[in-house]
Amino acid sequence: MKSKLNWILKNLHLIVSLLIVVPTAIIYGSPSVLPEHLNIQVKTIDLSNMLKAIMCLYIGISLVWIIGIWKAEYWKIATELNIVFMISLAIGRALSMVMDGLPTGGYVFGIIAEFVLGFYSMYQLKKYGEMNTIAEKVSK
Repeated sequence: MKSKLNWILKNLHLIVSLLIVVPTAIIYGSPSVLPEHLNIQVKTIDLSNMLKAIMCLYIGISLVWIIGIWKAEYWKIATELNIVFMISLAIGRALSMVMDGLPTGGYVFGIIAEFVLGFYSMYQLKKYGEMNTIAEKVSK
């Protein structure tokens, strides 16, 4: 039971990220659903194309997180990717808030969640990263 709890705690940042990013990707890639959840009207093929590309980018990144959860040797790179992804999105949203004004509530939640997950992932990397490196060396 303790090892299962340790597994959950070690991977919590990746699991929470998946639970947020995968549904977000699906919403971004579904132009008919966007107006229901966000204040976005998709009226051009170019915007639809861009949103589907973002959807696939989010899903691709999520696949790396899934691999990191299930294969210990990929946990560190999945965590590093999580840090870059979350902090980059949060900085982009912060920049937009300064330059463009406040967005709808979903995006305000987004910047908070992204900063929290980005910094929590840094904490996780510091806490579990060295342990993972030692485990890799022992297994070789």
